[in-house]
Amino acid sequence: MSPMTKVEAFAPAKINLALHVTGQRPDGYHLLDSLVVFANFGDRLEAELADDNSLRIVGPMAEGVPDDARNLVLKAALRAGVTARFQLEKNLPAAAGIGGGSSDAAATLRALTALSGKTYDTGLEALGADVPACYFGRACRMSGIGEVIEPWRGLPGLPAVLVNPGIDVGTAEVFQRLSDKNGAALPDEVPTLRSVEDVAGFLSAHTRNDLEAPAIAYAPKIAEVLDQLAAQMGARFVRMSGSGATCFALFASIEAAEAAALLLMAQHRDWWVQPVWLA
Repeated sequence: MSPMTKVEAFAPAKINLALHVTGQRPDGYHLLDSLVVFANFGDRLEAELADDNSLRIVGPMAEGVPDDARNLVLKAALRAGVTARFQLEKNLPAAAGIGGGSSDAAATLRALTALSGKTYDTGLEALGADVPACYFGRACRMSGIGEVIEPWRGLPGLPAVLVNPGIDVGTAEVFQRLSDKNGAALPDEVPTLRSVEDVAGFLSAHTRNDLEAPAIAYAPKIAEVLDQLAAQMGARFVRMSGSGATCFALFASIEAAEAAALLLMAQHRDWWVQPVWLA
């Protein structure tokens, strides 16, 4: 069978249901303990073998996204040592706490595996803390500086709404505002969670996002987003993802999530609002 010369890859939004900052190494890297899930919505990448690397960016969120060596697609390709012509359909907002660039990098590596037959599954944290989890691509517990990945099995599908108010939030700036960088880790064992209510109850009682308060101090609009999500009929749990500014609400049904999304879209036309399934 002849090798493929052109492939497509999906780069889903990454959501941190919980994000604990548990320490900081002497080299400055933060130690994390996080529960990560992925949405059925994200960016899309096309890759075709070529003599040189190139990147074209299209899609509704393409504006302002660099198409040069700063982009994680090209950084991932350089790391892989395979040259290709890439087209990235950008559907996720940038600097939004949902791993858009990291997921793009992971999709790049999956695409290059399909094109070259080589695997690129080690040392991915060098590209970014979220890249190993995004490469894994399924519900997981992420720890260390992002390189320790444990599958999180048995999680039910979670209907949700993602909202970003159109604010770029820099991860470094948020970490600088975090006063306590030695928080408690997640519980050693995450219990079996069979429903949205189980997930919401566990997250409320035993987890947190340590970056939420410093992100709100940096961008107070995030607090408004959280309040608006919490006010939606049927919302079971509300939190910010990653370093922000994207926030999420969990709902008991996809119908409730879609109804809330429509209402939020009508009320806030300048916000990015997306109903999703998380798994």
